[in-house]
Amino acid sequence: MNAQIMAQRAYTQPTTSTRTDRAIEYDLLARVTHRIKSAAEAGPKAYPRLVRALYDNRRLWTALAVDVASTENALPQELRAQIFYLAEFVQLHTGKVLARKARLAPLLEVNAAILRGLGGQRPGR
Repeated sequence: MNAQIMAQRAYTQPTTSTRTDRAIEYDLLARVTHRIKSAAEAGPKAYPRLVRALYDNRRLWTALAVDVASTENALPQELRAQIFYLAEFVQLHTGKVLARKARLAPLLEVNAAILRGLGGQRPGR
């Protein structure tokens, strides 16, 4: 087999991702949290961006709730219940934020706490 064929095969063969589910969850949550913060800091003109970011945050939390509700989920039952509760909170609180009846900070705090957990950090570190 010549070098050209070997090189071509090396670049066309599917590769297996080395990222863990935990790393993927961290990345998704970090991105959406950054988008929420960025839109909020940009002021009233960025409200449509904020709405999109909050919508994506809701979708992410819905996916997390579905995942922890599965009987195949390997997390401890208590942790699964806590994540499910947080997903419910995010859904309800987001509606209040969009109706301008609540502050954005609690949503950012929940996401930050989960990011710390996914990143293996303890509060105060």
